Amino acid sequence: MSHNTILTALFLVIPATSLADEPVSLQTIQHQWAKCQYDTFNYDNKISCLQNNISLNQQALAKQPDRTDLKVWLAINKSTLAGADGGLSALSLVKESKILLEDVIQNDPKVLDGSAFTSLGSLYYQVPGWPISFGDDDQAEALLKQALAINPNGIDPNYFYGDFLARNGRKSEAITFLKKAQHAAPRPGRPLADKGRQQEIATKLKELQ
Repeated sequence: MSHNTILTALFLVIPATSLADEPVSLQTIQHQWAKCQYDTFNYDNKISCLQNNISLNQQALAKQPDRTDLKVWLAINKSTLAGADGGLSALSLVKESKILLEDVIQNDPKVLDGSAFTSLGSLYYQVPGWPISFGDDDQAEALLKQALAINPNGIDPNYFYGDFLARNGRKSEAITFLKKAQHAAPRPGRPLADKGRQQEIATKLKELQ
């Protein structure tokens, strides 16, 4: 399996300048991620889009280093870039994401409705196992279940657990969680992300049914 296919791409060019004295908001980072992930179809543009969003995310975090929500999103941006870019750089990016998410789980596990558990769990089942990387299905399932315990009706924890189950041949269970994700309430201020995720859910359900 090539490095280009080891990760699912979790995850419109960002303006190059921003007000230097004002940190970029979390909402801006989330919105730009959705544009990179779902509105940018040219390979080079997507890579550049994600790289720019990582830079904005890092700048915001440098000005507000205690913001665990920004750490979660830096991990999401880096792991999304790993999935889009592939190659040798992907493994270092997912390891960096893992470190960020573990730090959040240790210090603020419920931030963003437990998104750190969802993101780290998804990494554990999508990356290769030892000796190439840290992939581990048992660890993935444990983390995804912790995410669901915090946010049982959320679109992302149900989607990623459903995807995990599908990849492990647990078809009926996968359908249950994917349908629950399909009926999740819209997230305020994130219509593009919800639309893209719903398209992914519909595609997976079609494959399973």
